[in-house]
Amino acid sequence: MREAAVAELVELFGLTVRQLREQQHWSQEELAARSELNRSYVGEVERGRVVASLATAQKLAAALELNLATLLVRCEQTGRHRIAQRINLAAIAS
Repeated sequence: MREAAVAELVELFGLTVRQLREQQHWSQEELAARSELNRSYVGEVERGRVVASLATAQKLAAALELNLATLLVRCEQTGRHRIAQRINLAAIAS
């Protein structure tokens, strides 16, 4: 996988976690406590600055009351939504 593609995947995962956390009206501290992770680490994940391990992704999914597969599907949906936004912006700019 290309380096840029990996970076985008990490960013999308973090964005998805943040969106799901905000839908619950939780702070990063709340998600960190529920997932048994450090708050600053959760922030790094949300900002796409660290690559979450499968174990970490599972902890986050469980804390968000999702299974890991559903979290990953949501991540893919976020990616498709971003692509659609880029296409719409490009069409408007043309």
